[in-house]
Amino acid sequence: MNFAHDIIIKPVISEQSMDQIAERKYTFRVAKCANKIEIKKAIEEIFDVKVEKVTTANVLGKVKRMGRYEGRRANWKKAVVKLTADSKTIEFFEGMA
Repeated sequence: MNFAHDIIIKPVISEQSMDQIAERKYTFRVAKCANKIEIKKAIEEIFDVKVEKVTTANVLGKVKRMGRYEGRRANWKKAVVKLTADSKTIEFFEGMA
């Protein structure tokens, strides 16, 4: 992984992730092969902030039915990034909270 935009796929916009913004925690969908160090460097490069802590979770895809046939959504990796107290906020999330 060379580029930060290959590691950070998209932000996760949900009720739980919006509640965590007050605690300076932001949730992102990231590449499955990315580790915490790569995620921290990518967030700091893209948004120009200071990251204190990164927690990751592998999310299993849901089982979905189409009539009598059954399939699965893709598995993906989620990262919750906590910013330091002296860091600025991520402006992308400002209007949503």
